Amino acid sequence: MRRPVAAVALLSLASLAVACTQLKRCAYEGWGRDEWQQPERVVGALGLEPGARVADLGSGGGYFTFRLARAVGPTGRVYAADVDEDLNAYVRERAEEEGLTNVETVLAEYADPKLPEAVDLVFTCDTYHHLEDRTPYFAGLKRYLRPKGRVAIIEFAEAPSWYLPDHATSGETIRSEMEAAGYRLVQAHDFLARQHFLVFAVD
Repeated sequence: MRRPVAAVALLSLASLAVACTQLKRCAYEGWGRDEWQQPERVVGALGLEPGARVADLGSGGGYFTFRLARAVGPTGRVYAADVDEDLNAYVRERAEEEGLTNVETVLAEYADPKLPEAVDLVFTCDTYHHLEDRTPYFAGLKRYLRPKGRVAIIEFAEAPSWYLPDHATSGETIRSEMEAAGYRLVQAHDFLARQHFLVFAVD
């Protein structure tokens, strides 16, 4: 029995949407990322307490989201904030499959992460270069930080590939822009060979 043309078209669109989401995830996560990204060491270096509130800014397919969720435990909360609704849907589905009830997706805006509450840590990996007007952006972000809250930024020191020439920011630029936004550098980890790993607190 042949399916109606409309049904076939809907199935095709659904398959295309799934494929696009998978391609986005591959583009963000790459192959062999665990080796050079050292995600467990990164999360360990953040020193998160059980029950902490964390925002994963530019969460993508949740590469760090789920690790952060396990670090803060069931009494904690991780807000996976991204402007991409498809990737947010993927993160929601995966969190449900893995029983991580402490993960909540947030549809962010380019100028505002739209977090529902203040957090102890804003974490962002390979997202800094996507943000426009970064100094006013992070100045405004302070309203989402709890007292003694921190901002952790991981960013490529050099372009990760020839076809992503603008996906990097110098450490000097990050520090200068964050200081102009009213932050001070409190930690600079050096164990990531390809990336800066800088942690800031409100000045």
